[in-house]
Amino acid sequence: MTLQRNIARLAVFIDADNASPHIAEALFDEIAKLGEAGVRRIYGDFSSPRIKGWADILMKHALIPHQQYAYTKGKNASDIALVIDAMDLLHKGGFDGFCLVSSDSDFTRLSSRIREEGVAVYGFGEEKTPESFRQACSRFIYTENLKNEKDENQQGKPNERHPPSKAAPLLIKALELSVDEAGEWGNLSEVGSHLEKLASDFDPRSYGQKNLSALVEKAGCFEVRKENNKVSIRRK
Repeated sequence: MTLQRNIARLAVFIDADNASPHIAEALFDEIAKLGEAGVRRIYGDFSSPRIKGWADILMKHALIPHQQYAYTKGKNASDIALVIDAMDLLHKGGFDGFCLVSSDSDFTRLSSRIREEGVAVYGFGEEKTPESFRQACSRFIYTENLKNEKDENQQGKPNERHPPSKAAPLLIKALELSVDEAGEWGNLSEVGSHLEKLASDFDPRSYGQKNLSALVEKAGCFEVRKENNKVSIRRK
């Protein structure tokens, strides 16, 4: 008898021209939290010294390289090949989500098209990634957070890029959508769900915190109530 698994099947597409090989290990650790990377493809001109770092670690992460020579300056053949292959897999079906690793806004329409089919898109890129691509993804994860988390695990110190108080306006907006009938307390898990809908790139790690609960406590404008493994918050 075949055992059924409730693990999301993911297809990973990496734009080697717009992603650093230094985040590879942390990247696949993060992807493993989302599901199983059944397809792992990377696109670029591997004859270029600029992306040699990826060529050196292909086997370690079971990446299938797709060589795209830059025959014409200014024309990105890698982007086109990635989009064609992603659409082929989308129409074949069988995937619960696509991971697009790039800081390039050229993949905005690809992300939107995949989501039109009801399939999740997880974007991974630097903070410089244009908003159009970030918001076109179901969820967007900054690679700086992956690097900082890895450094924190090694050094034992959190790397805070933004103060927790900066997250307060967004947290308040999510709380307003989650409050109970009395209009005061909101369940933290519901707040988290609304945060994902309000901002695809929201991540407590951007504020030096490991999870939403820690961020809420550090933000400085909420009361926290814990009852029977249920956490609720309200404005002070």
